Amino acid sequence: MNEFTVKEEVFALTEVMKSKFTAFVIPLKSLDTFKTRLEEIKKANPKARHVVYAYRFEMNSKSNDDGEPRGTAGRPILDLLHKKSLNNTAIIVVRYYGGIQLGAGRLLRTYVTSVVNAINKAEIVEL
Repeated sequence: MNEFTVKEEVFALTEVMKSKFTAFVIPLKSLDTFKTRLEEIKKANPKARHVVYAYRFEMNSKSNDDGEPRGTAGRPILDLLHKKSLNNTAIIVVRYYGGIQLGAGRLLRTYVTSVVNAINKAEIVEL
C-alpha cells in the first residue's frame, strides 16, 4: 500500500461554541523536526488550554490528548493519519477553551473536523 505525506505545513482554524481549534499538518524529516515544531507552537500559544498531537514517522507513531478526556483527541487524530496513509507526518491541534463544555462526543468530532479541514488544504505527495 502506498504511503503519503504533505508537501509543506498547512493549518486550518475551526471554531465551535467559542472554542478555537487550530490544526497544523506538518511534514517530518525526523522526529527532531516534530519535537522542535511542537515546542515552537506551544511557545507561540502560551494561553492555549490544550495542545494535542499525533504523528507517524517511519515505524514510530504516538498520540497525546494533553489533558482532554481520554480518546477524544490524540488517538482519533492518529487514526486519521493511518486511514489517510499519511506517514512522516505530524498533526498538532491547539485548543483555546471558549468557556462552554463540548462533551466528549462533540469534542472528538471537532478535533477530527479540524484535522480533516487542515488535511484538505494540504498538497498530498507520495513517499
